[in-house]
Amino acid sequence: MHADAHNHQHDPGSELVDVVAELFGLLADPTRVRIILALTQGELSVGALADAVDRAPAAVSQHLAKLRLARLVVARQEGTRAVYRLRDEHAARLVAEAIREAEHAVTDVPGHHGAR
Repeated sequence: MHADAHNHQHDPGSELVDVVAELFGLLADPTRVRIILALTQGELSVGALADAVDRAPAAVSQHLAKLRLARLVVARQEGTRAVYRLRDEHAARLVAEAIREAEHAVTDVPGHHGAR
């Protein structure tokens, strides 16, 4: 039964296709991709994230709200500030794979293939 459920996820007719398209749309923003990359290093406050992605804290907060709604990041209170982390490893893996694919678009021998 588990195998059938897994195969259904890869079916072009799956209802998950629409959710995937929404997720890709959410990740089509460079600031959100940068936030996810920054959070691969661990938990960060809004201020630390703003510094890491070179954006204003208010803008980062707005992006984090969207990432939270999509359940890609979670927050916890640490005193008077919120600290954010990735909900799980999937968003980081998705972004890492997209970066590897982007390397193919800009070079004949991507760095992840190593020198040949």
